[in-house]
Order: sequence, then structure tokens, then C-alpha cells
Amino acid sequence: MPAEQPTILATSGGYRPGHRSALEFGKLIHFALDLSGVEGRRPRFLHVGTAGGDQRATNANVAEAGAIAGVDVSFLNLFTMPPTDDLESYVLSQDVVWVGGGSVANLLAVWDVHGLGPVFRTAWEAGVVLSGVSAGSICWHLGGTTDSFGPDLRVVTNGLALLPYGNGVHYDSEEQRRPKVHEAVAAGVLPKTYCTDDGAGLLYRGTELVEAVAERQGSGAYVVVRDDSSATAQEEKLDTRLL
Repeated sequence: MPAEQPTILATSGGYRPGHRSALEFGKLIHFALDLSGVEGRRPRFLHVGTAGGDQRATNANVAEAGAIAGVDVSFLNLFTMPPTDDLESYVLSQDVVWVGGGSVANLLAVWDVHGLGPVFRTAWEAGVVLSGVSAGSICWHLGGTTDSFGPDLRVVTNGLALLPYGNGVHYDSEEQRRPKVHEAVAAGVLPKTYCTDDGAGLLYRGTELVEAVAERQGSGAYVVVRDDSSATAQEEKLDTRLL
């Protein structure tokens, strides 16, 4: 049973250290699974590790976390080759797509080579929940700030643009993030931009933001817009529901 309408959960969180394993699914991932509407069987969870170079050690930790959570985990590895010639059917067979963090610039380039943009759009429209953390949050938007090119943040604007907004991640934990978002919005490089502290997520139904959520106390979400009269960026904190 797919989600009731096209759904994206864009986050700066998701995993937590495990008690007897390297990782466990945190509340944001469990929320993504709930959004898929699966009942009566184990949810199907697709981990996409392109931004981190499809590291097999990470895959092993995610597989173990999925086993602990009672979830069937699959992987969309693009290095050294995709797992199938029919990527659309492979992605459509999943309930949740979770895109891991890393280099969003490299992720978008590799996805383009393999034609994954249209595949993810089809899956989104079909009710597969699209989600992820950091690079896996920015990718669904028009663009955002990234350290893909080095420690000084730059802005990418070639995201999949399923969501016609900018996106800021790690808003509270990396000191360059807030000022770089404000600079990009003020200059018109990014449009209206939604941002998350570590541990927070943004739930979109279709292209509308319906709520901000958090897996830990104190994590917030924000919207930054351009004031045309002063050519400055204005920030507003959003109401955030604790999961």
C-alpha cells in the first residue's frame, strides 16, 4: 500500500548509535516507514548510498539496523554498476527510499548519468516515500548549501527539484550553514528555503510543507525568504512536533 499522496521527508537525522550494533533506525526513519502506510508485512526500505560512494561497510551497518527494526533492506549501489537494468521497477518495488549523506554534488552527477531523476519522480508520484539525510535531503529540492567542493560552503542549484525550494541542513551544528543560506536567499540564488537542525525533518505532501518534526528535544526547523524591499533574507522558526 503506497503513501496516500506524493510524500517526501527531508531530514538532518535518522540514524542513532545502536545498543549492540553500530547503527539503529531513529525516530525519523521510523516516521518515514509509518508514512508509507505498510500493514501486514515487513516494510521494504531502499538505502541509496551514492553520496558516500556506496561503501559496503555502511551497507552492512544499515542492513543490521534494518534487521533489528524488522524491515527488509535493499541497496541501490551504483558503484561499480547498478543492481539491475530496470531501475524503475526496482525503486517502485520499495516502500521507502532513504538517501544517505555525503557529497550532494557527486550524487546528482552520478544519478544524472544513470537517469535516476525521472525514476525517483515516478516513484514519488506512485506513493513511494522519498526520504534521507543531509545530501539525501537537499537532493529532492531545487538546491542548497553544501561542502561537496571543500570546507567553504558553496550552493548547488541542480537538485531534482521535486520540491521547488532551497534546503538547508545541519543548521545548528555547522557555523557556515545559516549565513550561507541567508546570503544565497538574499541574492536570489536560492528561492524560499526550508532548513533543519540536526535531528529535525520536513514533511512534504506533494510540493507543500505540511509539518516539521524532530526526533530529539530542541531540534528546530526554519523558513528563509527574501524581502525584496530590502534585498535581505528573513528567517522564521517553524512549529516543530516532537516524534
